[in-house]
Amino acid sequence: MRFSEFGTGLQFPEGPVVMPDGSVVVVEIKRGTLTRIAPDGTLSVVAECGGGPNGAALGPDGAFYVCNNGGFSWSERDGLTAPGPQPAGYIGGRIQRVTPDGEVTDLYTHVDGVGLRGPNDIVFDDDGGFWFTDMGKQRPRDIDHGGLYYGRADGSWVTEVVFPLVSANGVGLSPDGRYVHVSETVSGRLWSWEIESPGKVKADPSSRARHGGRLLHGSAEYQWFDSLAVEAGGNVCVATLYTGLISVVSPEGGLVEEVPIPGEDIFVTNICFGGDDMRTAYVTSSGRGVLYRTTWPRPGLALPYG
Repeated sequence: MRFSEFGTGLQFPEGPVVMPDGSVVVVEIKRGTLTRIAPDGTLSVVAECGGGPNGAALGPDGAFYVCNNGGFSWSERDGLTAPGPQPAGYIGGRIQRVTPDGEVTDLYTHVDGVGLRGPNDIVFDDDGGFWFTDMGKQRPRDIDHGGLYYGRADGSWVTEVVFPLVSANGVGLSPDGRYVHVSETVSGRLWSWEIESPGKVKADPSSRARHGGRLLHGSAEYQWFDSLAVEAGGNVCVATLYTGLISVVSPEGGLVEEVPIPGEDIFVTNICFGGDDMRTAYVTSSGRGVLYRTTWPRPGLALPYG
């Protein structure tokens, strides 16, 4: 599989969103911005989000909805930019609505009176609402847990769906909309729940986990799972940390293939799909500040408002 650089010089990019004009909008977590990458590689700032914008999706109103983790501390590791624990300037987690002209509004900062800690990834459903994860927040001696949440785009309602999860990260929906998939970072596990209604899931009666999720896949080696995207055929493509690849998992849980990403970056964090046939994949190599593009062997799932 051949990869080309679509965007470079980015400050820990994640959350790629493919736009109709061929550009790709990403968050730059370290820079605190929502940034557009033109087809010729030119960068332009869409909005200053502050904190740590971590994931993004287009909503039914044409606005961007951003998961903001509140900020990371940063270091350099073997030539790579690396995120760290909660910084002194942490602003708290939040879901933000960003208009195409750059107006930023905090949509949700709390759920049932409890502050969001580190919102991470987001996906819209056909009802116009969105599922999002909160990874929690880490400090040198303790960790705040997060989970899986659901909110309405107009800011009228948000609910906690699954809590706690161990560093909940990527979230995606099955092609038929019946299941929501969530990756856990440090456990290297991919979970799945059947959706009963928007914002409500069914526990799997055979699950041994307290949260009732079905363990779709667990890594057999030391690697962490980051964000994910779903193929049109139902495979779940999970960006995989430390080994620097995309793990492709079947709907039944088997490992279909592992796709290595160039550049020897342990922080391969996101994948998304675009193009007329949905076979153009974009992958964030966050530690090196690169957005790659390649032709994927199978089409990705078209998102409701993407």
